[in-house]
Amino acid sequence: MSETHKPFTVSRKSGSEVFHHSGQPIGCKILDFWSWAYSDYLGNTERGALAEFIVAADLGRMNQVRKGWNPFDLETSDGVKIEVKQSAYLQAWSQKKHSKIIFSIRPTRAWNFQTDVMEKDVRRQADVYVFCVLANKDPKTLDPLDVGQWKFYVLHSSLLNNKVKNQKTIGLESLLRIGAQQCDFGSIADTIRKVVQG
Repeated sequence: MSETHKPFTVSRKSGSEVFHHSGQPIGCKILDFWSWAYSDYLGNTERGALAEFIVAADLGRMNQVRKGWNPFDLETSDGVKIEVKQSAYLQAWSQKKHSKIIFSIRPTRAWNFQTDVMEKDVRRQADVYVFCVLANKDPKTLDPLDVGQWKFYVLHSSLLNNKVKNQKTIGLESLLRIGAQQCDFGSIADTIRKVVQG
């Protein structure tokens, strides 16, 4: 059995770091990889990371490194744990009609990356959810990098636990019905504070 180790510390990359073969550059940089792997930010997977980044930008937390294995997506400077979910009317593929706005809210078992142990309890891991909707319905003007085309809905996790229990998905109308607070980019952090303070 190989020797165990503590979690690696991941430093934030600039994009100028080079790929190499035993120290000899092979002609491409991490920026090339990013461009190759993440240019399709209309796709569901990449758009999820993009939504997290947009929320992190509003919170002033862009200097951190995204941890895809964390039990929640972001954390405010005062320790509020945030789960970011996203949906859109327009997708990267051909569509005959707009997509319905649906979000995953499934309770999970958290994995502790410090101990490599899975928790026994199934629950919602974050204190607050931020539901992000790429709201533009016009394919000619759709631009996910325009934060003005996104709408944000903030909801305390306790409302999900009390109102919809172990439900795995929820639509936008249901979110509003149980008390989600709508906001625009620039006021997500303030809305989270208000929701946490009650």
